[in-house]
Amino acid sequence: MAKAFAPGNISCVFKIITHTDPARMHSLGMGFTVQEGVEVTVSEHHETTVRFNKQRINFPTVRAVVNHLTQNIGIRGIKVNLTSPLPLGCGFGLSGAASLATAYAINELIDLKQDNEKLAMIAHIAEVENRTGLGDVCSQYHGGCLVKLKEGAPLVADTLPIPEQPIYYRYFGPIQTSEVLRNTEQTKRINHAADTALTALKKLTNTQINPEMLNDCFAVAKHFSVESGLLSDKRVIDTITQVETSGGVASMIMLGNGVFSTHAFDGATETQLSKNPARLI
Repeated sequence: MAKAFAPGNISCVFKIITHTDPARMHSLGMGFTVQEGVEVTVSEHHETTVRFNKQRINFPTVRAVVNHLTQNIGIRGIKVNLTSPLPLGCGFGLSGAASLATAYAINELIDLKQDNEKLAMIAHIAEVENRTGLGDVCSQYHGGCLVKLKEGAPLVADTLPIPEQPIYYRYFGPIQTSEVLRNTEQTKRINHAADTALTALKKLTNTQINPEMLNDCFAVAKHFSVESGLLSDKRVIDTITQVETSGGVASMIMLGNGVFSTHAFDGATETQLSKNPARLI
């Protein structure tokens, strides 16, 4: 038996970088990891099974990682038990977290001696091939508040000097990442809005440390959510307005009908911006 953990990730801005090679398809943008995430326990089994919070689940991204790491080595199957207090499909990057933690745990379980970067790339490719995400694994591999600006390098990111601190969120429901990625007109609008956001974020990475940096990043994210056309759910719009009226900064979780904020608000759950990356436990 082996155990690993990977943090949840809240994506704030993303630009889709398409490529025929899944190892080079990814996203640019900005996001941050939180203290909650996915804990995985793996053990050898007569078949591969995946459970999420004790419920058996069809999780093709995790299965892809299992298949990649166990092919041609005589293992019949892996029992994968995932637990998380965060919801699937609501923009917390749980598919990436589950895949990355599973890769770390299997590597330990059967002593594959792969380094963490290789394991992270395996998890990233599984995400791309199953259309469940494009950039969460990079953030979860590094941990912290990150800006990704280098095209063609899925695991390269700049860490922003933003301290661990409380963040507040509320989710109202899921958005299917795969449906967004298939919509050509939607992705064009997203990438156009992202270019503006990335220019602003690049300027922020070149500025000196200041206590308003997180607020500035969240403001860029809010502008992106509007210009991309992704901010459309009235509950999300009204909640962001409520936060702004009370003096806070908020935006939409990408991709999910949810809100993250610097200030507490009605119905919010408190989490913590965390710098801890994925790891064995």
